Amino acid sequence: MVDRQIIWDWNGTLLNDIDAALAAANQMLASRDLPTLTLDRYREIFGFPVRGFYRLAGFRLENEDWDAMACEFHRIFLSQPTMRLFDDTIPTLEHFQKSGYRQVMLSASKQELLTGMIGQFKLTPYFDAVKGIDTLYGTSKIELGKELLRQSPIPPERTIMIGDTLHDAEVAAALGTSCILVARGHQSLRRLQTAGVPLTATLSELRVLLGE
Repeated sequence: MVDRQIIWDWNGTLLNDIDAALAAANQMLASRDLPTLTLDRYREIFGFPVRGFYRLAGFRLENEDWDAMACEFHRIFLSQPTMRLFDDTIPTLEHFQKSGYRQVMLSASKQELLTGMIGQFKLTPYFDAVKGIDTLYGTSKIELGKELLRQSPIPPERTIMIGDTLHDAEVAAALGTSCILVARGHQSLRRLQTAGVPLTATLSELRVLLGE
């Protein structure tokens, strides 16, 4: 009987796209003659909504067309050859599927892009629902998460949010679910430690944290 649920984040949690995102941001900065970012700096300033990240990265947003910037980033980002699943993604999804968990996806990626990528990586059979936003703007996931729970047969107290950013912890708090953050994604360990939720270095360690 399925009576437990995991809400998975996508980027930086199941999908290893950190290098791709950094490369895209740096290509955009360089094309504007702005200083580029190190990986450490990227992880210290990345966050949601992503407009704030762009400002901290040095983009002069008052001189930019935001729609054009979002399209530019995703065009470069999706062309990067470094994007791949983490090595423990599929074994982890298989484990929790067999262990009686309902698994759903909640992402700040655009819905069409999200479903396309999940299909490309052959992950569709693992998820009962996939929720993305309707723009390329990387905004909050809280309202989408509430909609996801309204449509779910599993209550919040039997649900856990797993992500790689402080926003995932914020979403979990707003939804009334528990949360575990994976400290290898888009934000630094130092920042994630401020969330006050359990942390893990890999997906493989989730089995221990969840008593599997």
